[in-house]
Amino acid sequence: MTHTTLRRQRLADAAISTLARSGMRGLTHRAVDQTAEVPAGSCSYYFRTRRELLQAAVERLAELDIAEIDERPALTGPASIAQIAEATAGLVEHWTTAGRERMLARYELALEAPRRPELYAALHAAGSRHRAVAENMLATAGAAAPAAHANAFVAFLDGILFNQLTAAAPHRLTPEQLRRTLLSLIHACADRTIPDP
Repeated sequence: MTHTTLRRQRLADAAISTLARSGMRGLTHRAVDQTAEVPAGSCSYYFRTRRELLQAAVERLAELDIAEIDERPALTGPASIAQIAEATAGLVEHWTTAGRERMLARYELALEAPRRPELYAALHAAGSRHRAVAENMLATAGAAAPAAHANAFVAFLDGILFNQLTAAAPHRLTPEQLRRTLLSLIHACADRTIPDP
């Protein structure tokens, strides 16, 4: 990896951290420089505009997500429904604990997207990769119409992630509740007696 690639990656990571900590209003080139602990002006050198910086953050989020999905073979290859549910639950747990910062940044970006068409397009492209993984996973589980169920499945996971990040402790799912809920959902998507959405 080149020095330029590493520096851009470091700055994109810092932009994600800044978004999670300070929100969209707090995302400035200067704040990213400070978070990345690089000389002033570094961020604006690599990402001339706020638009470029936001694009880099979205692309980095997608890159990290896909890498973490790929680390769980049950989500990308042959697996039983129980293994898929277990791997999905583990991913959700990771994204709401160790990966919490990235999820908070993603929600900041998602809320800004309706006002920024270019950001909306970047998030849509990243989301398409998640939906492709969901479609493949549901096909493995035996769903008759995995493409039709993939959007609903991803939306359901988004709802769980949001709840796990923002709800008061009594309203968050325990790891066991999360596993059971996902197992039921995957079974429902794979049930050939349920009409396609």
